[in-house]
Amino acid sequence: MEIQKVGIVGAGQMGNGIAHVMASAGYEVLLNDISQDMLDKGLATIRGNMERQVGRGKMAASDMDAAMARISPTLTLTELGKTDLVIESATEREAVKQAIFEDLVPHLLPHTILTSNTSSISITRLASRTDRPEKFMGFHFMNPVPIMQLVELIRGIATDQPTYHSCLKVVENLGKTAASSEDFPAFIVNRILMPMINEAVYTLYEGVGSVTSIDTSMKLGTNHPMGPLELADFIGLDTCLAIMNVLHDGLADTKYRPCPLLTKYVEAGWLGRKSERGFYDYRGEHPVPTR
Repeated sequence: MEIQKVGIVGAGQMGNGIAHVMASAGYEVLLNDISQDMLDKGLATIRGNMERQVGRGKMAASDMDAAMARISPTLTLTELGKTDLVIESATEREAVKQAIFEDLVPHLLPHTILTSNTSSISITRLASRTDRPEKFMGFHFMNPVPIMQLVELIRGIATDQPTYHSCLKVVENLGKTAASSEDFPAFIVNRILMPMINEAVYTLYEGVGSVTSIDTSMKLGTNHPMGPLELADFIGLDTCLAIMNVLHDGLADTKYRPCPLLTKYVEAGWLGRKSERGFYDYRGEHPVPTR
């Protein structure tokens, strides 16, 4: 099936990034959120990021204008029913995602493919709550979406081949690379990444090293562009904790037990960059370690 119109649920960090790359690739985009403020912020972020691309010579100003014109904001979720592909990019809570799909299903076209940008939740379970499990997939972009080249494609137990190939073609049209994952907790990237971040938090919790020494060790000792605690702040500590809980609950292995210090930071509302405090304090001119 030729996908031309894409509906995106959520105009936050991931949703606006997905809208950005979809519109740049020529797709008509319907961008939905529950508040006008979030839609306005999402569109402003997209424009700002595109303007940077124009400034670096990676996009023509006329292409930016054309891409922005292809994005239509809407507060009405059910309007996304008239698209060929829906990408849900709401908060990483299963109950929220299920409610979105339940509201959408009665309004979908027969051929519409449903996908979720979830970083860890079972695709099979989400699909089972819809009327089209064979047309349901995981479509997991990496953050920041306009820059990162990988997209994880996750097939649920019922996903059919035409659905997979339609989504694969979209990834190729975006100029990105797809990695196919089986539907097990946290898929590939986060199955490997999150336990590393969690272990870094344990290393801090147990006093083996400070925030600075842990991040410096991983950046200079393993050539990572960001230290694991800096990366956790960038991702969001609440998201890291949610994924660790999915791994721990889904695989029943104690090696995935979330570090109590990670839980404490989330309970304090210190979620990283988005709340201006996490393993670093971002309220000053330069980030300062909080431990």
